[in-house]
Amino acid sequence: MNEIVSNLLVYGSLPEDSILWQLADICEKLKEGTETKAALRTRVFHQVKNLLTVATDYAFDKNLWHNYLTFILITNENPFSLVCEKMGAQEGTVNNFVTHDFDMFKKLFDYDFSWLEQELSIDCFTQLTHYQAIRKKELMYNKNVSEKVRTLSEKLETAESGADFFQYVTEFYKDYGVGMFGLNKAFRIAENKDGSVRFLPINNMDAVMLDDLIGYELQKKKLVENTQAFCDGKAANNVLLYGDSGTGKSTSIKAIVNQFYSQGLRMIEIYKHQFKDLSTIIAQIKNRNYKFIIYMDDLSFEEFEIEYKFLKAVIEGGVETKPDNVLIYATTNRRHLIRRHGRTERTWSTARTCTAPTPWRRSSLWSTASAFLSSTRSRTRKVSTRWRWLSRDAQASLRRL
Repeated sequence: MNEIVSNLLVYGSLPEDSILWQLADICEKLKEGTETKAALRTRVFHQVKNLLTVATDYAFDKNLWHNYLTFILITNENPFSLVCEKMGAQEGTVNNFVTHDFDMFKKLFDYDFSWLEQELSIDCFTQLTHYQAIRKKELMYNKNVSEKVRTLSEKLETAESGADFFQYVTEFYKDYGVGMFGLNKAFRIAENKDGSVRFLPINNMDAVMLDDLIGYELQKKKLVENTQAFCDGKAANNVLLYGDSGTGKSTSIKAIVNQFYSQGLRMIEIYKHQFKDLSTIIAQIKNRNYKFIIYMDDLSFEEFEIEYKFLKAVIEGGVETKPDNVLIYATTNRRHLIRRHGRTERTWSTARTCTAPTPWRRSSLWSTASAFLSSTRSRTRKVSTRWRWLSRDAQASLRRL
């Protein structure tokens, strides 16, 4: 196996703690006789346990070895896979290198572990390649990833050559993308030790759809129209939904993501203390072939909080223009986002945006349709990057802060 793994070029440079790299190293050490069989057997058991953990997280079934190799292929973000995500397979010399790598993966798919099992007196791999998974509730695993991995894995099992692998995998990249963005709908972020951020998939997001929300047809229509324009590459607005708690604001955002996921829409949920990372987040997603909603739930600020300045900088734009594939969708229970000492800073003008300044009850989804989306879609992309639905005096008050 080590001879196969060491021949990977585009898909090489595997982390040393990865299951594939460790198994290849075990096979090499066994052939060389540089480690005892007892030590190698322990190492094999450790990697089998790791594989079972991955299989549990993503509900792999039948042939866990094939599922795992497929998972590597569709999560490996390299120059080739990222280009395929945007444009599909193109003519170029790099295809020769990639086809060579896929020839290696074909060999890994067909790898015979019987000699390893015989040498170490184990039968782990026979069981892993004829596996029957325990049925689990959907909340216990990432169903979205599971279905894609298992479907592509079964397709790759029919491949006769690396060229077939090339066709099936590149088609997957074009249809779904590569990496975690290609497999998941929604994400949170976490900060790394070096100050960078990483994206954490949100497993099993509510499968709610807009049709599950009874009534509010005008509001839903405006939200759908804005999001559809965004997915179509047309001018679209950032969105603020405000109203009483429990009226369906957050549910509507989830429903939008579910409805437009197949069109490349993804959601990144961030919290107020993470607003300082907004520029870093945008830098990491601006060149991906997806449309991203940066979702902020329960948006409001106290007098002493300054996080709104990071948000304001992104909305109004700085030296770098906000990319066309990013919008901000936010919800709030307040009509005034920033509370000041002795008064409330007006970031919303009820009289100007509502047909009537009458308070709405809990039965209302949002205060009015125009309260979360501009009644007139902006005509240029430059204008569309502003929160058009804020009243003029609200924008002026933000600038004075």
